Amino acid sequence: MRHTELTMGRNFALAFDDGDDFVAELTGFCAEMGIRQAIIPMFLGGFRQVSLVGTSGPLEDPEAPVWDETILHTVEAVGSATLAWSPEHDALAPHIHVAVGRKDQAAAGSMSHLLRAEVQFIQEMFLQEVVSPRMLRPLCGPHAVPTLTFAPHPETETV
Repeated sequence: MRHTELTMGRNFALAFDDGDDFVAELTGFCAEMGIRQAIIPMFLGGFRQVSLVGTSGPLEDPEAPVWDETILHTVEAVGSATLAWSPEHDALAPHIHVAVGRKDQAAAGSMSHLLRAEVQFIQEMFLQEVVSPRMLRPLCGPHAVPTLTFAPHPETETV
């Protein structure tokens, strides 16, 4: 296990609108506000369509990550996330998980890593910027899984 104390920065409330591309709007907001790392303690609302990591077939290797995509329609969702910087892509790397209930199947549930989503009606989110330490998400381990790591803030690094 890794751990670090966080120094928090700005706090934001976001309200996504019907038809918004959830991940594109989130990453666009972060770019506009200069946010390179944050935590999202929670978000909630509806998605017209959501793409989650998952498969309905047997796993070839239960110890390996699953990268397959499952698409669900018309769901209510609650989730949380961390936002860190990908050194390999020089871009924001969101790690978002959601629990969703399908409106057309008596709120039957699924839970997984969110890949993409289109907002239906509204999504409400609270985002807390992390000032330090630097939160990075490099590819790690034998399966090259993007993994949260911590580095000293540039102003406090020693050479």
